[in-house]
Amino acid sequence: MHHLSRRSFIKSTVTASTGLFLIPDFLKNAPSNRLNVAVIGVGGRGQANWGKIPRENIVALCDVDDKRAAAGYKMYPNTRKFKDFRVMFDQMTKEIDAVIISTPDHTHFAATMIAMELGMHVYVEKPLAHNVWQLRALKKAAKHYKIVSQMGNQGHTTNGIRLIKEWYDQGILGEVREVHAWHGVFNFAPGNYFTKPETFPPSVDPVPDYLDWNLWLGPALFKPFNSAYAPKSWRGFYDFGNGQFGDWACHTIDAPFWALNLGIPHSAQGDVANPRTEHSFIADQSITTLKFNARGNKPPVTLKWYEGGLQPEIKPKWGIDMFDRSGMIMIGDKNTLLTGGRPNNPRLLVSNEEWEAFQKNPPEKTIPRVYEEGPVQEWIDAIKNNFLPGSHFGYAAELTEMALIGVLAQRFASKIEYEADKMKITNRPDIDAYIKEPIREGWSYGENF
Repeated sequence: MHHLSRRSFIKSTVTASTGLFLIPDFLKNAPSNRLNVAVIGVGGRGQANWGKIPRENIVALCDVDDKRAAAGYKMYPNTRKFKDFRVMFDQMTKEIDAVIISTPDHTHFAATMIAMELGMHVYVEKPLAHNVWQLRALKKAAKHYKIVSQMGNQGHTTNGIRLIKEWYDQGILGEVREVHAWHGVFNFAPGNYFTKPETFPPSVDPVPDYLDWNLWLGPALFKPFNSAYAPKSWRGFYDFGNGQFGDWACHTIDAPFWALNLGIPHSAQGDVANPRTEHSFIADQSITTLKFNARGNKPPVTLKWYEGGLQPEIKPKWGIDMFDRSGMIMIGDKNTLLTGGRPNNPRLLVSNEEWEAFQKNPPEKTIPRVYEEGPVQEWIDAIKNNFLPGSHFGYAAELTEMALIGVLAQRFASKIEYEADKMKITNRPDIDAYIKEPIREGWSYGENF
C-alpha cells in the first residue's frame, strides 16, 4: 500500500507545463520523500555517482562485471542485484523512481530509453550517447515522457563555468572567434583508460568468469573478448567509446559551448598523423577543427581540439611559459581567458597587476550558484523540487552532438560537412552511416523518436 500510494502521488502531481512534479514542503524531509534509485554500472564511475546520494534508497544494483561491482554489492548486501538491466526493469518497474547509468558509452542509450519509457528519472554519465541519432532520440524522449534528466559533466555545476559565461556576456572578452582545447599525452598500458591490444585486430582472449561478455556488448555488434576492451579501456575503441575527444569535450568545451551559444558545427576536420581507421582505434595524436556559423550578433567561431600531447601555440602577450596538461582558451578581441580541463578557476591572460585589479572589482554575478556539490545532487534536488538541472538532455544532447561530429572527423581522419537540421553528413556517405549505427537483434529501442 505504501508503494502504491507513493507512485500514485508522483503520477498525480505531474504539472501540465513542465511535466515535473511538486512535492509539498512538509514532505521534503520525510522518509517518504526518499527516492528509490536503481544503479546500472556499480563500480568505477558508478560508485562515484551513487556514493553521493546516501540519503536516498538504493533499491537495485545492476552490473555485468561481478569483480568491478563487488565493493558496491558488499555495501548493500540486501539490495536486489542483476546482470541484465532489462530484467531489472521488468521485475522492478513499480519500485524504481530514478536510475543512475554509468556504463560504457555504447550501452547508455538502451538503458536510458527503457527507463524513460517507464517514467523513471535518469542520470547518465558523459558522453550522453554513442551516436548522433541516439542523442536526438533521447532529447525528444525526455521531453515526451516528462522526466528529470541529467548528464554527468561535473563542470556544469561549478562557479567557474558561470564566471566564464558572465565575463563573456558582460563584454570582458569582446568578440570571440577562436577557441582551443586540449588534453594530455596518452599513457597506453594495461589497466589504464587507454590500452593498445598486442595485435590488430585484437586476439581472442578467454572471457573472465566474473564478466558476462554478451551483456557487456549489449547493442554493439559481436566481437570476441579481448582484455584491452574491458573493464576500463573500451574508450579507445570506437565501437564502444568515443575516444578522448568524446570523453573530455563534455567537460573542457562545455564553457565555450554554453557561453558562446555555439550550437552544432557545420564542418569538422580531423588531422591525424597515423590514423588507425581500419581498426576503429584512436590515434596517438590528432588535431580536430570544428567550424561554427555566426549566431545572431555573435561571429563565426573556429574551435580546435588537440590530444596526445599536442597543444596550441602560446602567444607572447599572454605572459605564460607553458600550459597545463589539460585546458581551454577563449581568444577575444579584448581579452583571452584560460581554464583547466574542467571549467574551474578561470583567469584572464593579463599581467598580474591587471588580474589582481580585476579580481578586486569583478563583473556582476548574474547566474545562481547553487550546486557546487555536483551534478548528482543537482539532479536529485531537481526531481524533488520541480526544475530541470543544468545539463538536462535538452542541453546535454546538443553539447554531445557537437563533440561527436568532431569525433567522426577524427575517427576517419577526414573533413566532413554536416547539416544539423537534416542530421546528415553531406560529403561522405560512408561516414554518414555512423550517424545511426547498426545494433544487435534484441536491442532496438526508441525507434519512435
